[in-house]
Amino acid sequence: MTYCVGIKVNEGLVLASDSRTNAGVDLVSIFRKMFVFDRPGDRMFALLTIGNLSVTQSVVSILSRQFGDTGAGHDLMTAGTMFDAACIVGNVMREVQDRDGPAIRTAGVDSSASVIFAGQVRGDGARLYQIYTPGNFVEATPETPYFQNGEVKYGKPVLDRVIRPETSLIDAAKCALVSFDSTMRSNMSVGPPIDVLLYRTDTFEIGHRASLEADDPYFSALSAKWSESLNRAFLSVEDPDWPI
Repeated sequence: MTYCVGIKVNEGLVLASDSRTNAGVDLVSIFRKMFVFDRPGDRMFALLTIGNLSVTQSVVSILSRQFGDTGAGHDLMTAGTMFDAACIVGNVMREVQDRDGPAIRTAGVDSSASVIFAGQVRGDGARLYQIYTPGNFVEATPETPYFQNGEVKYGKPVLDRVIRPETSLIDAAKCALVSFDSTMRSNMSVGPPIDVLLYRTDTFEIGHRASLEADDPYFSALSAKWSESLNRAFLSVEDPDWPI
């Protein structure tokens, strides 16, 4: 399994993904799930992929091969808005599913895949989308300012409590990492490296990008501090007045 999260706040975008696709007692497979397409000063796109690996790799390969090729049918450089760009990614997803999906399913394998897609095109605002297996998509809103894929249940509570449009970009990044720590503590199928990307609105270039290993000093300190804080908060709550 895996875990990815994309967050949109007023200051910009935060994206984070783990790198684990399989987990067991003696089997761990690592594949990157974050991909960036950009032209600094004009546009920046980032994708977080999940699902059937052959499908998502095909989607990324097509987008990579056609990026900047104005004669191609799926060139993200031709997108005038983020909506146009999301349509391009959705169309590629649909074409790959139409081509490979039937054969994959005939083999008894799930062909479903999805993408968290985020970025900004000059002249348009920063936007965040969830693109589904058939190529359709929804956009993040002030009421729903984040998307998750994969093992979502463990990290969702902290995101629901913290993330608002007015949350600062750095606090959104910190919250994303707390959601990863919560997920990794409860599910061994999610694991490092954790790829993180921060983008500040209207800069049209990546603000920060990092790959955090399990022993990363900041992530280790955040994990310890969060555990200590939760324990203190739990102990500070009054006991129920129940006869036992």
